[in-house]
Amino acid sequence: MSDAIVYIVDDNASACRAVYRRMHAAGLDAMPFTSAQAFLDHHRADRPGCLILDLRMPGLSGLDVQTRLGEVQETLPIVFVTGHGNVPTSVRAMKGGAVDFLQKPFDDDELLAAVQRALAVSRQRRADRAARAEIARRIRTLTPRERQVLELVVKGLLNKQIAGDLGAAEKTIKIHRGRVMQKMQANSVADLVHMAERVNMATGSDPQR
Repeated sequence: MSDAIVYIVDDNASACRAVYRRMHAAGLDAMPFTSAQAFLDHHRADRPGCLILDLRMPGLSGLDVQTRLGEVQETLPIVFVTGHGNVPTSVRAMKGGAVDFLQKPFDDDELLAAVQRALAVSRQRRADRAARAEIARRIRTLTPRERQVLELVVKGLLNKQIAGDLGAAEKTIKIHRGRVMQKMQANSVADLVHMAERVNMATGSDPQR
């Protein structure tokens, strides 16, 4: 079985079972639910995965589930399936981050291709999240002064300019800068800028300079 999991939510029990069998036959681990609330109560974000989600269901709709996941910053990729779709609804779903929007009836290959795309998105998102967490961990190892130096380096300031801004000797700034490069495991200023952008640290030249 795959390292990933495919959640299936469809209030039509027979349709839910059919999709489950398709995923199982493709070697994918899957978990079916016949209500949106049951899925929300049981799903965990501890492995790559995606959600095959029926659009129209009693109680919480597919779009409601998408909204709920967004509220808790859950980035589970969604493949919407429906027999009642329309353009405004599909546009809303895609703007909400859905990977695909399939009209029933769909064939097995079409569904499996959409699921594979969604799982690829999930793995990439998890890798990105892990990379950002590692960068944040490295930043936390910096002293307050090293953090100041980092912020000014990624804005494009030279050592002499940083020394002037911080009221320190240029040779002291060089030492701090070297420690920043070491702790951040950066080989160049470009590496530092890239890391800063990944964690939304402000970059860019000072407009006064």
